Amino acid sequence: MTDHTEYVPPKIWEWDKESGGRFANINRPIAGPTHDKDLPVGKHPLQLYSLGTPNGVKVTVMLEELLAAGHSGAEYDAWLIRINEGDQFSSGFVDANPNSKIPALVDRSGATPIRVFESGAILIHLAEKFGAFLPTDPARRAETLSWLMWQMGSAPFLGGGFGHFYAYAPFKQEYPINRYAMEVKRQLDVLDRRLAESEYIAGSDYTIADMAIWPWYGALAKGLVYEAGEFLQVQDYKHVQRWTDQLATRPAVKRGRMVNRVMGDPASQLHERHDASDFDLRTQDKLQVETPAE
Repeated sequence: MTDHTEYVPPKIWEWDKESGGRFANINRPIAGPTHDKDLPVGKHPLQLYSLGTPNGVKVTVMLEELLAAGHSGAEYDAWLIRINEGDQFSSGFVDANPNSKIPALVDRSGATPIRVFESGAILIHLAEKFGAFLPTDPARRAETLSWLMWQMGSAPFLGGGFGHFYAYAPFKQEYPINRYAMEVKRQLDVLDRRLAESEYIAGSDYTIADMAIWPWYGALAKGLVYEAGEFLQVQDYKHVQRWTDQLATRPAVKRGRMVNRVMGDPASQLHERHDASDFDLRTQDKLQVETPAE
């Protein structure tokens, strides 16, 4: 262990706005809105308010898979919520999700709008609504929901734990990086052992468990998050790699990954999705207009 200065907590914690690292501008110890602004409402039954982070991608993949399977009632409007700019603290968004986290879904297909927040809850809501990607057999359903909840409980150690201290903290510290690197590698081993015996996470069928786990751990397995692929030796998890590549070839997964995306190749970014034709007509490479020379 390297030399360090021990931190002695004060008797009463106080908010230090300068200590939050990369996301200090949006992290705060209180809930509720910071400004009044209604959420927009589009033409489709399902209104999604999100950003193309791993948590957001879970839901857009699910919606695109439902549409690909012929569920026309799954048509949706996907509105961009720029969390770095504090969009999640608007009064409208807080009404949709009092926790101020993306994604949030408002289901307007019935007489009364239904708000659904937390990505796992949204996946279950959609799966039950359309009777898809969640088995009805009790044992298979239990396996699927168990792996879905595994993701919900495990990903905070990957993102808020390892990702924060390895990539986003104001300075590197050996202890938290080692602690969370160990846990993330353990999680990858859990998945690798499972996928050694099963084509998909919950068994022989593709389910919401795969849709929940792939955006986080598929990206990790390809070294696409935190620039930590070599550090974690992700290539060693061969079965995770096989599964990751298999899901990445699905057309609905490709489309879902584009929705509300604001980083990377402009051709891969569809900031908002209001119609299936938007994938062909409204990606950022097609919307960007060069400024005329003066």
